[in-house]
Amino acid sequence: MSDDNRTLPYPDPDAQHPTLVIPGGADGADGVSAPRRRRRRWPWVLVIVVVVLALLVVAAELLTRAILPGVVRSIVIDQLDLPADQQLDVEADGILLPQLIAGRLDALHLSTDSVTLEGITGAADVTASGVPLRGGDLAGAEGTIRIDESQFTALIGRTDLPVDSVALDAPNATVSGSVTVLGVAIPVSLTVTPGAAEGDLELTPVGLSVGGLQVDADQVGSSLGSLGADLTRTQRICIADQLPAGVTITGLEIDGTEAVIDVDVNGGIATDPALLEKGVCPQG
Repeated sequence: MSDDNRTLPYPDPDAQHPTLVIPGGADGADGVSAPRRRRRRWPWVLVIVVVVLALLVVAAELLTRAILPGVVRSIVIDQLDLPADQQLDVEADGILLPQLIAGRLDALHLSTDSVTLEGITGAADVTASGVPLRGGDLAGAEGTIRIDESQFTALIGRTDLPVDSVALDAPNATVSGSVTVLGVAIPVSLTVTPGAAEGDLELTPVGLSVGGLQVDADQVGSSLGSLGADLTRTQRICIADQLPAGVTITGLEIDGTEAVIDVDVNGGIATDPALLEKGVCPQG
């Protein structure tokens, strides 16, 4: 064959048509798949942990509020020697868990519709502050005792006034009874404004009727001598011997048909048994 008609070789395919690499393809140049990036999950884990902790705190707070009143009630009933079925409501202020950790409650409210202490029966409402949970004195406590006409009558029965009955009509109280003059019993009604002074009850006369007639206090004092003087002078009544020694009267006023007695409680009453005993009135 002639060299003029020889067959030419085919062109090299790689040289004429180079392979193109598609950007972002699934495979690398060597055919190996690129690893996928993992999403960060730790923020979600953190949120879940925070939510769980918050739920635990709420549950602990609710549990504490459910348990604490019963514990406090038992202690108070035991210390004051009250009946086992004594009605007593207990409520604490604020969030309790931090206070429990610190070992002291900010404020604790105790209230009852009816309680008898040393012969006096009434409704009581007391707030104690700085209540130690591991023993110790209270920072302080104060409250009120409400009593009705019959209890108020018994409370002032030891005065020099002729007390058969007492009618309360804010802001005064009217004491009714009788005095004997020349062997004759004469009905007397004395209207007084109650108050408190140095821990004693104080009754200040503001009106007087003798035999149903309104009279001038000065005339009664001059005509009835010492008896008239007793009727018209301000009466001081010590009732310390009817209250625990750690309780002091700081105020007294008439509210409607009830007498409201304000009291201050010595913080040491939580640790000193002597302050739970009856107080003492001066002799003479």
